[in-house]
Amino acid sequence: METGTIKVYGAAWCEETRQTLMDLQAIGVPYEYIDIEKDERARQWVIERNGGIQRTPTVEVAGEILVEPSTYELGNIIRGVGMAG
Repeated sequence: METGTIKVYGAAWCEETRQTLMDLQAIGVPYEYIDIEKDERARQWVIERNGGIQRTPTVEVAGEILVEPSTYELGNIIRGVGMAG
C-alpha cells in the first residue's frame, strides 16, 4: 500500500462506514472508498482480516488495519503516520 493512502472498506447501508467517511472528510485527508457490496474480492479481504466475519468499516492506513474505528482512533492513527491536514 502506498504511504499516504487510506482505504475504507465498507457498505453504503452501514452507519459506521458513513461516519468514518465523514470523519475523514472533516480531517481533510484523501481516501479511497471500496464498497464491499460491489467488490467481492474486497469483501473477502475484509472477512480474512476480521477472523471470518464481515465487519465494516475496515480501514487500512499506512499498513495498519482499523476495524470499526471511533473518530478518536481514526484521528490518532492518521496523526501518528503524519497524514493529518
